[in-house]
Amino acid sequence: MMKAKITEETVFTVDFFDVDSMRVVYHGNYINYMERGRCALLNKIGFGYTEMESEGYAFPVVDIKVKYLHPLRFGERVRVISGLTEYENCIKIAYEIRNDATGELCTKAESTQMAVEIASGETKFVCPRIFIERVEALA
Repeated sequence: MMKAKITEETVFTVDFFDVDSMRVVYHGNYINYMERGRCALLNKIGFGYTEMESEGYAFPVVDIKVKYLHPLRFGERVRVISGLTEYENCIKIAYEIRNDATGELCTKAESTQMAVEIASGETKFVCPRIFIERVEALA
């Protein structure tokens, strides 16, 4: 299991539009599954994309690492476990994407997002104080 300051789990069913002709999830859709998990985690912290924008920040993804271990298929239940592993200089989130019925680990991944001040377009190398405070209040 991942070492994370805060975690959140998201469960959903693989839709038909997520799969290829063999009914296996297309590899690019795992990035969408990570986004579902990331949104749930950031909302739990109280600093989702709406709050980021109202505070004057965007957090573009600057790095993604994905390791595919086992395929998911149409109709299977998916459990995405998202864990905040870094939050002071950037937002780094680790993901475990599992088959919910079997618990089998299907994909391991990590994303990194950097703070950008919307008004100036300037990259910040420290996360906004409000985000850090919300993380530390919840952790």
